Amino acid sequence: SRVNERVVGGEIVKGRISRWLSRGVHNIVDFLFKFLVIGSAGTGKSCLLHQFIENKFKQDSNHTIGVEFGSRVVNVGGKTVKLQIWDTAGQERFRSVTRSYYRGAAGALLVYDITSRETYNSLAAWLTDARTLASPNIVVILCGNKKDLDPEREVTFLEASRFAQENELMFLETSALTGENVEEAFLKCARTILNKIDSGELDPERMGSGIQYGDASLRQLRQPRSAQAVAPQPCGC
Repeated sequence: SRVNERVVGGEIVKGRISRWLSRGVHNIVDFLFKFLVIGSAGTGKSCLLHQFIENKFKQDSNHTIGVEFGSRVVNVGGKTVKLQIWDTAGQERFRSVTRSYYRGAAGALLVYDITSRETYNSLAAWLTDARTLASPNIVVILCGNKKDLDPEREVTFLEASRFAQENELMFLETSALTGENVEEAFLKCARTILNKIDSGELDPERMGSGIQYGDASLRQLRQPRSAQAVAPQPCGC
């Protein structure tokens, strides 16, 4: 149920993308959500993904070239959800490649490094890209990574909390090294998407929603009443 693959120049080097869209997967999950991990280079995005997928720290982490892909099946609110996660390169020279992967994303982790004000200052630009290229309704959680390096902190928790509140984002500080709040960040984002589906704020049937039904019966249950067949009433004359 866990996959970690690398994409370079639009090609998956190891494995095939069909693995996470196979019929077998659709039969065992309720939903599939497309996630992004975005932010400046060096913030630990790949390490967060690796910690979430492999449950361990990625020791030999270099800057991502192009895009990396990972997937994991999780249980959220009684539903089985497959998260399809695209970890995008943070370097400017790869932006034209990575932006093409934004389309149709349901959720995103927006990552900065708490020891680097430069990565924090660029958050607004990354958020604008996500809401413009993916969807205005994309569910975003702000992650202040490298919490284990607190003595070297350049961005306070309060300052980042204020930014999150002003931009209607969820917020957690994380550590890819220790694993603190890493799983919670992904699950909190997925939980919010599920809640928005239940409330009708998000429609999985809308093209580009970043959400797919894994179980066909869920699609039928969520069809509007007007679309369901109405039994003819007996004539009272």
